[in-house]
Amino acid sequence: MSATLDGKLVVAISSRALFDFEEENKVFELGRGFNKDRAYMQLQLEKLEEPAKPGVAFSMVKKLLAFNDERAQRVEVVILSRNDPVSGMRVFRSAQHYGLPIERGSFTRGQSPWRYLKPLHANLFLSANPDDVRAALAVGFPAATVATHAALAQDNHPNEVRIAFDGDAVLFSDEAERVFQAQGLNAFQQHERDKAHQPLMAGPFKPLLAALHRLQQEGTPTMHIRTALVTARSAPAHERAIRTLMEWNIEVDEAMFLGGLAKGEFLREFEPDFFFDDQTGHIESAARHVPAGHVDSGIANPPAKF
Repeated sequence: MSATLDGKLVVAISSRALFDFEEENKVFELGRGFNKDRAYMQLQLEKLEEPAKPGVAFSMVKKLLAFNDERAQRVEVVILSRNDPVSGMRVFRSAQHYGLPIERGSFTRGQSPWRYLKPLHANLFLSANPDDVRAALAVGFPAATVATHAALAQDNHPNEVRIAFDGDAVLFSDEAERVFQAQGLNAFQQHERDKAHQPLMAGPFKPLLAALHRLQQEGTPTMHIRTALVTARSAPAHERAIRTLMEWNIEVDEAMFLGGLAKGEFLREFEPDFFFDDQTGHIESAARHVPAGHVDSGIANPPAKF
């Protein structure tokens, strides 16, 4: 019988999202011509026995993989990288060094790897390449561009995967955000008050939140998931967001309705392993304190062109 990923939470991740390859990437960026990656490949080969340092998404990946035990393999992490196969050896060696049971990967040597998300049935794609992220979102996969300069996660909650989400254009559609952009705050508040009992349409990350909810319900004695909604909404617009989650039969553990306040310091206190937001300003505020990724979705971002 062939192997299957059915029933698993599948995270596809690039090598730069999982490990700190920023110095090596500078060598790649300096390359020229048809074989511009030769110096990069040689450097990675020379460093084959040197484990790469953890990257921005490392903590979340490590904790998600801890949901696997002798009874069930609930989570699969797959490397999906523009790296070449030679450099891929160092990626797998580094994962092995840290005890990460990552066995699958596709290395495309400069070609976009997002097309492999479909056969993987991926629940999430994390990459440092914004073009790949936009392409993944365009075909319906939850995806985010990792802020490679972001702070790494704290280790104060070793038995919890903590993930924080923005609301509009991330968990929810950008319907309400479009009203705000076109007509201002008062119109937005009135629109949301009038439609408080009408659930919002799903945004690109609703499938991931649902998958995390299922994983939490399965549970293990040692690992748990804690989620937070961190939104610029405030009362009375809060009610529609809460009722939408109730309609989906999905719970979040915390909800922060910040009314436009900067999110960074609130996220610092929540201490997530990762935070997802559609606005680059919020990502920059967050990245000073926590791992963060940009969801290139909704009216706040220009349409992708492929």
